[in-house]
Amino acid sequence: MTTTAGLPADPSPGAANPSDPVREAVLDTCRRAQVASRALATAPRSRKDAALLAIADALVASTDRIVAANAEDLSRGEARGLTAGLLDRLRLDPARVAAVADAVREVAALPDPVGEIVRGGTLANGLRLTERRVPMGVVGMVYEARPNVTVDAAVLALKSGNAAVLRGGSAAAASNTVIVEVIREALQTAGFPADAVSSIDEHGRDGVRHLMRARGLVDLLVPRGGAGLIRTVVENSTVPVIETGVGNCHVYVDASADIDQAVAIILNAKTRRVSVCNAAETLLVHRDIAAAFLPVVLPALAAKGVRLHADPTVTAAATAAGLESTPATDDDWAREYLDTDLAVGVVDSIDAAIDHIRRWSSGHTEAICTSELRAAERFTAEVDSAAVMVNASTAFTDGGQFGLGAEIGISTQKLHARGPMGLGELTSTKWIVVGDGHIRD
Repeated sequence: MTTTAGLPADPSPGAANPSDPVREAVLDTCRRAQVASRALATAPRSRKDAALLAIADALVASTDRIVAANAEDLSRGEARGLTAGLLDRLRLDPARVAAVADAVREVAALPDPVGEIVRGGTLANGLRLTERRVPMGVVGMVYEARPNVTVDAAVLALKSGNAAVLRGGSAAAASNTVIVEVIREALQTAGFPADAVSSIDEHGRDGVRHLMRARGLVDLLVPRGGAGLIRTVVENSTVPVIETGVGNCHVYVDASADIDQAVAIILNAKTRRVSVCNAAETLLVHRDIAAAFLPVVLPALAAKGVRLHADPTVTAAATAAGLESTPATDDDWAREYLDTDLAVGVVDSIDAAIDHIRRWSSGHTEAICTSELRAAERFTAEVDSAAVMVNASTAFTDGGQFGLGAEIGISTQKLHARGPMGLGELTSTKWIVVGDGHIRD
């Protein structure tokens, strides 16, 4: 029996299969996480917050261990030829560890979603109904080259009453090993089971395959990384998946845009951090403003080291400014570069810009620069992405920037969760029905 991807299908999680030790090890980790999740589900906010603060303090106290392990990952990544953007995503230094710890403290300060009443009321027959938020149970996370995500995923799961099973990828293996050890030690100190946070990194790709099939033990799986990783999890998992999407983000400069403002926005959206999913990968310019805008923005981008992939109009403007560019292809319009590359094109109208985005966007974040209310309203109504910005950088699509605390990912799907996923998105709901001997006719 095989899946559509040709991977062997697993039997049910409860079935014994001693001939596959990796499968048994992964399922045992999931079973222990499931037991730990029960302690978390009923824990009061005060205990969960105390555990998070203990984790933050432990991360700071372990900075030297974490940075030393991260140096191993960086050295191995450089030897493997990882791009500058990927190495930046991988890198941890004392300042970044401190920032990660601060983010944990911010999550501790957020309201606890568990027990929140979503809606309710009393029926005509006297039954009292309440829909309340409850934890998912066990949340699996599969991600790449982002050791800070190890912390984000763990603390968001804990705060929302869930256990976390993590697979962080080989690029960050040393960093993630130390980080998970620190978190587990802090959890035990705070009186929670260490198995509330666990890693299956040691089991490699086989471990991921079995995690994807642990339906009944894992309640939700979140992939976060490149298109290949996300597609593999979505297509092969029997565990319910929330798809976090590739970030092929666009900035459209409308005919009425303020040129200086638009230049500042695209520079921030593209060059603030090229390795993150909310970085802009395509710039579209209305033809009526192109003659004034391109001679300003192209040199500004080039000065930041941006490599231009240009349509014919932009190529001519770049040549006139003494700048190099390469012809933009369909692959360029479709790509999430995660590097200092930018596809740039001129469009004849806002309709053409929206059509282009509909064709090539990954549904993450798009921005319009305009001074016309009608253009802004059309763009926000007709562009079907998880976040749409008006006169603001795509870099703001972030759980912390949205006031959600750390995020477990940016969902580009439409079911259950969309956009930055914080605490609320890691909960489900339960109906509580209270009667007084009610029976139904």
